[in-house]
Amino acid sequence: MEYDFLIDTYETERLKTLSVWSTFTDDDLPMRPHPLDKRDRNALEHMVHQCLSENRWFCNMFGIDVGAPPLPDPETRLEFIKRYAEDSGKRLAALKEKDKAWWEVEVPFFDVKRTRAWIMVRRIAHTAHHRAEQGMLLRMLGRENYSVYGPSVDSGCLAEHGAVTIYPYPDIEALIEGESAGGRKAKLPGPGDKPCTERPQC
Repeated sequence: MEYDFLIDTYETERLKTLSVWSTFTDDDLPMRPHPLDKRDRNALEHMVHQCLSENRWFCNMFGIDVGAPPLPDPETRLEFIKRYAEDSGKRLAALKEKDKAWWEVEVPFFDVKRTRAWIMVRRIAHTAHHRAEQGMLLRMLGRENYSVYGPSVDSGCLAEHGAVTIYPYPDIEALIEGESAGGRKAKLPGPGDKPCTERPQC
């Protein structure tokens, strides 16, 4: 099916999002880049936004309602991980049942109409945008960054220096099991002694 790549991408984005969430601690959740500046979200607000906005998009634009409250109770890091893992898993299963015609139907997208395929591309970009903000927040908090779309600085810096892609866990099931046990993330080698830039060094 022409749109299987969107389903495959959504599936991998679930793990990427939950991997980033697993790198925070509960104490990190209220922290902001600038403590007194409320113009940007803290980690907790990012989790709330991901759960609420994805629920709205899927219900209103895709007609997929997982029949569950989008936010966990209590609102702890681990419970957000479990809530989003379960709900996004149900959305993934529903997407796998859709045919080509369903993806090409135009539906309301805020004040315009777009095909569901177009909207899914925008949904994936939306999630990636906010995940990048969370990666910067992790760095400001002194936390390590695992791979997202390839090697990270903490997984060896650049690919040309031998860096590899390292996720904290190989899949969502292992992530929930590991974090429920207090954390069993993969080890990161760190950046090494090479510069973290593609710019030629003099």
